[in-house]
Amino acid sequence: MTVVGNLFVPKNLVQNEKAPAIIVGHPMGAVKEQSANLYATKMAEQGFVTLAMDLSFWGESEGLPRNSVSPDIYAEDFSVAVDYLGTRDFVDKDRIGVIGICGSGSFAISEAKIDSRLKAIATVSMYDMGTATRSALGHSQSVEQRKEIIKEASNQRYSEFLGQERKYTSGTADKLSENPSDIEKEFYDFYRTTRGYSANTTTHPTLTSNVKFMNFYPFNDIETISPRPLLFIAGEDAHSKEFSEDAYKLAAEPKELYIVPNAGHADLYDRTDVIPFAKLTEFFKDNL
Repeated sequence: MTVVGNLFVPKNLVQNEKAPAIIVGHPMGAVKEQSANLYATKMAEQGFVTLAMDLSFWGESEGLPRNSVSPDIYAEDFSVAVDYLGTRDFVDKDRIGVIGICGSGSFAISEAKIDSRLKAIATVSMYDMGTATRSALGHSQSVEQRKEIIKEASNQRYSEFLGQERKYTSGTADKLSENPSDIEKEFYDFYRTTRGYSANTTTHPTLTSNVKFMNFYPFNDIETISPRPLLFIAGEDAHSKEFSEDAYKLAAEPKELYIVPNAGHADLYDRTDVIPFAKLTEFFKDNL
């Protein structure tokens, strides 16, 4: 399957010199035009060659059925991006890093454990999609509730195999309910308004494939990434902060947990006055 990305090259790139590069992964259910392009642009302005890519099954990247969940393939996409960047004559293949936003933070970590070419790993508003699917935020979902989700998805496979309509799940609400939670409103404000809307995604994964996240444990063996550095960035008020904190506790040195004051989860998607680009620049200049 072909993985599609947008390549950004610094205007001041010196001819015949090899520059460091950064791969940028978009939030789960999003596309590269949502958040990833912004990060790629800003880091290219700091002298890095950057590549904002669409994960397989989403956006312009290939993969059928569309909106399928496959954590292994999502992780593999980051290595595919390294393959591409590391073979460009203007990129130093020994200085390639990654920024994973939201769900892509967990996919990037998953791949960094088995691809040593990723030399520096940063996550922003990271979601551990495995824990989020198995246990929900704050471990609020019981095992019995989990089993009901699995049962529904399992039975749906029969229906789709027999040619019936495909079903989708989770993602951002298309219309707000009468009493939406703060998290629902936060995602709606980004994905369903002019702020972050893209006609190229619904954010809804397929119902039958979403349960694959329950077998996804990105933080297992995270300590083996050392001595390559890890930077976890999270908003002080983010509902997802627990995932960055969990990863930080399990990771080995060198590692850093950087908390952005007065910032929520989606604030770090596009709020240029809040996103700590100076911190990211420092991290990658020091480690690439």
